[in-house]
Amino acid sequence: MKAKDRLGRRGEALAASYLETAGLDLVDHNWRFGLGETDLVAIDGSTLVVIEMKTCSSLDFGDPMEGISATKLHRLYLPGVRWAQAHELRFTGIRVDAVAVLDNGTGEPQIDHLRAVS
Repeated sequence: MKAKDRLGRRGEALAASYLETAGLDLVDHNWRFGLGETDLVAIDGSTLVVIEMKTCSSLDFGDPMEGISATKLHRLYLPGVRWAQAHELRFTGIRVDAVAVLDNGTGEPQIDHLRAVS
């Protein structure tokens, strides 16, 4: 496995633990459908939450949150609707969150969670 893939998986695991501690119920990882993929899917009360992730090992190329485009976040509503349909579940709303993880492997990772970003 490539170092980039290992970093991404570690970041996703760190984010998942963080989000669960924050009270979200994670229900899916890397869910794919015909037009794309979601990084994480969670339930927050009666709201379905689609989460876009970005993990970086340094700030050399900017903050990891900068790697999550507004266009990408806007496009995550459709996967949320499709996920709910595929699992035959209904929610009062769909929210898109962004999570950025900065992890250089030597210290405590930094996790930034922005709710309802789009």
